[in-house]
Amino acid sequence: MKIIYDTYDKKKINTLPQILFDGRIIVIFSEDEANKAVNYLLTQPILGFDTETRPSFRKGRMNQVSLLQVATKDTCFLFRLNIIGIPDSLKKLLEDKGITKVGLSLHDDFHMLKLRKKFTPGTFIELQKEVKDIGIKDLSLQKLYANLFGRKISKNQQLSNWEAETLSEAQRKYAATDAWACIRIHEEIAKMKQSGEYTLKIAADEAQATSSINI
Repeated sequence: MKIIYDTYDKKKINTLPQILFDGRIIVIFSEDEANKAVNYLLTQPILGFDTETRPSFRKGRMNQVSLLQVATKDTCFLFRLNIIGIPDSLKKLLEDKGITKVGLSLHDDFHMLKLRKKFTPGTFIELQKEVKDIGIKDLSLQKLYANLFGRKISKNQQLSNWEAETLSEAQRKYAATDAWACIRIHEEIAKMKQSGEYTLKIAADEAQATSSINI
């Protein structure tokens, strides 16, 4: 029986083994490369979806979205939006209604992407809604993955320069892991719902019980 928690203790995350995407990572620098990547992605049954934006350390300033990550179970494409913008083929993928695309906090991603090019989102699944359906209150990818799989997704690259001329291996791995993890979480939730073989524990109740025992 799988045990999950309504809220996961962030302190426990650092004690967990790290998980990294170990499939192919393909960086897209041109419209032609984007067209080929989208043609491949449109043949897949499910896609993980995420974005990255270069952080701004100046009050009141927000940079445009720099990177779009779209992953299958074994391949992740990193679209360098700061270089190519959103070509028509990529807009077609975003508006596609035939393929399930899974992401986290999609409202924020859509907002940032629409600042580059207007589009009407196609078929997307919001993980934050899915986890609420089974009683999980956490909304961050790191906490959700730790809760469901007992593994840590490192956030060390989150505030790195996503407009760098060349993305480092650590950046590429980080970006790909976030998109791929969305597929894993979605499929695990679907499996849990179908089997019913899981128990939701209320973290506050467990903490109170532990405190009572210590007394």
